[in-house]
Amino acid sequence: MATLNKKSGLLRASIRLLVAAFVCMTINSHWIPNRAAADDAFENDTSWKQPDADGVTQMLTASLTSLGVSKSAIDQAVEQMVLAIKTSDADLLDSFIAASRSHSPILEKLATLTTEDLQEAGRRIDPNHPAHINLKELPDELQATAGTWLGRELVRARLYDEGLPALVAVDATQSVDPAATLFFRGVCYHALLKKNEALVDLNRLLENEKDCPVRFTRTAQLMVADISPLKEDSLDEISRLMTDVTRRLDLGRADENVQDQEQKIIDKLSKLIEKIEQQQQQQQQQQSQSQSQSQGNSQGGQNAPMNDSQAAGGSGTGDAARKNIEERDGWGKLPPAERKEALQQISRDLPTHYREVIEAYFRKLATDRQ
Repeated sequence: MATLNKKSGLLRASIRLLVAAFVCMTINSHWIPNRAAADDAFENDTSWKQPDADGVTQMLTASLTSLGVSKSAIDQAVEQMVLAIKTSDADLLDSFIAASRSHSPILEKLATLTTEDLQEAGRRIDPNHPAHINLKELPDELQATAGTWLGRELVRARLYDEGLPALVAVDATQSVDPAATLFFRGVCYHALLKKNEALVDLNRLLENEKDCPVRFTRTAQLMVADISPLKEDSLDEISRLMTDVTRRLDLGRADENVQDQEQKIIDKLSKLIEKIEQQQQQQQQQQSQSQSQSQGNSQGGQNAPMNDSQAAGGSGTGDAARKNIEERDGWGKLPPAERKEALQQISRDLPTHYREVIEAYFRKLATDRQ
């Protein structure tokens, strides 16, 4: 197996650390000012644009009007949101939800549960949950904003499996913060190794960089560069799957999804082992042929190929023993010593990062199952 580029492995590891640190920290969105008329032509070329102050106010007013809220209460909610953003530099999503929650029992229930039990809040938006919180009953703008807000909170807690369903149904153009919708959904896809979906959202985010916070664009560019070269059944993919299983175990999960991921890792490692064995056999055959040719030449041509018109001699019976190819033990049945040797063979020429990931992964499994 070809030696992997050490710098590439270190870069990918750095990107993952950067993304993990970024999504876990508190992110404050700033109020978006009105855009100049000269920018209109450019905005029309993109599939989304960040609403300005008037646009956000109109979205809140329309949502509360759809809920049957009185005009005086709407004015009070708008004032609450504007003051929070302008005077306290509050987050746009947080401010929009805070101004709306008291006017919607659904949103109030979701916001309260998110504070008390974030993981349960993520589960409750599943239509199959017995206590389902149906966000689809909310007006479009409020539904999209609530989904983005909940998804962001779940991503910050590394709950990508719950965060993705919250974000996947969101129309970014109906959210008060479409950049956040695309970014955090892209983070979910990236973390769960859904390459094509991640590239769609991240590239769509980057098509309108001027309406995007710099922290979003820089991290999105790194994620695109990180996941673009990812290939199925590569050691890079296996190391990422191991990282994902470790994350799930750290969260206290050992369900069927985790077991399926572990089996997938074992299957992919088995393919790598088989590939290495085939490459070694081919190398041995090539070396053997090369040695035979050298010996033939040194013996004055005694081992030269026979003429096509000449009958070959020999007294052998022509019988050949069949090898029990199908009786080979699989990876899961290898004795510990042979398994260790196989892992060493896989990672012998790899950068330190990959060796450490593989070793840490199996140590983690062994510890959790004692």
